[in-house]
Amino acid sequence: MLREKTRRFLAYASTILTVLVGALLLLPVSNLRANSGPDSTASGEMFRTKCAMCHGQDGAGSSVGKSMNVPDLRSPVVQKLPDAELAQIISNGKGGMPSFKSSLSDDQIRALVTHIRSLHQKK
Repeated sequence: MLREKTRRFLAYASTILTVLVGALLLLPVSNLRANSGPDSTASGEMFRTKCAMCHGQDGAGSSVGKSMNVPDLRSPVVQKLPDAELAQIISNGKGGMPSFKSSLSDDQIRALVTHIRSLHQKK
């Protein structure tokens, strides 16, 4: 009788362990699917190459950008703008800012908007 209880316990324990290991292995796959757009490293690099010359690495504005009165991308004024408006500004340019619609895809522009949203945390 004790052997039978031990066997059942081991069967249940191994089943539970298998399910837990399976769930842990599938978790990274679901995270990859949830973040299927350009990753933050790629969007950060794109920001550095396309935007930082005027907006600065942290979005506060470089010396060149400040001389042109570019806005602080971390400011509440910019952060409150709708995503669609930020994407339109990146696409079409504004004031002295050039248009990027011919050099960036829609996905890349959305990734830059997401990156701009993350800048408020660095203020």
